[in-house]
Parts: sequence; structure tokens; C-alpha cells
Amino acid sequence: MVKVRTATPADYNDWLALAKEVEPLFGPMVGDASFRDALKSALLERSALCVSGPAGDGGEMFHGGVVVSREANEILWLAVCRDSRRQGAGKALLAEAIAGMDRDRPVTVTTFDGTVEAGLPARRLYLSFGFVDGEPAGANPAGIPTATMVLAASS
Repeated sequence: MVKVRTATPADYNDWLALAKEVEPLFGPMVGDASFRDALKSALLERSALCVSGPAGDGGEMFHGGVVVSREANEILWLAVCRDSRRQGAGKALLAEAIAGMDRDRPVTVTTFDGTVEAGLPARRLYLSFGFVDGEPAGANPAGIPTATMVLAASS
């Protein structure tokens, strides 16, 4: 069973391990001081959520995380560990992230565009929550085409 919780600075190394895992799709992060600083800030400002669950050794296992900007009403970063995919972690993270947003305004996310095979699971997740394609957003730092998706305001 996975649970979503507010991430803390104690989760920093788990976040870095996840970032390293997804760098082929997202671009360089772990070696980038500005990424590390932004991650630390997100953890301190309580604008990051993570999913954890029981590990085989009786401890907790980090499954993934999401960073949001409540000011911009935007999902800034969402990723799930390879071994935890297709088990509901991404869905739980996205639901909790959206629940914390101002639903009187549109929610935005920049994700892979529809031509990126490896990005289709993320796109399907966003589409399942009602996001629709907005504008092309250019290539991400890994050189992969992205698009902005928008979840309309609920009012």
C-alpha cells in the first residue's frame, strides 16, 4: 500500500536517486547545482509530495514524487521510480497535487508531447485527470519535445 505525504529534507537522497533514474528523459539534474538547490527549496517549502510504502525489510520505500508551484498553479516535476510504475503511485501523486491547487484557476504541466513513445504513460495519466494539450513547449534539457497540458478550472 502506498501513501502520499509531504516530502521533507530527509527525503533528499531518495529524490536525487529518482532524478538520476529519469535523467535520460528529463535531462541532467543530479549534477546541476541549480536543480539541487531548487529541490532543497521545494522540500523546505513543503511544495513537494512523495509516495512511500513498506519495503521488504520492514522499512519504507520511496516510490516517486511531485513538485508543485501553488503560486503558478503548476505541476513542476513528477516522476515515479521504474520498479514502482503501474502500481498507482503516479495517480496518487497527481490526485494529491491537484487537490492542493487552486481549482478556480487552470492547472498546468509541461510534459512530453504526443510523439514521444517513452512519455505516453505520463500523457495518459494527465489525460485521465482531464488535462488537455495546450501549446508546444519546445525541447526539454534532454532534447525531447514537450507540450504544456492544461486542466481547466473547475468553476
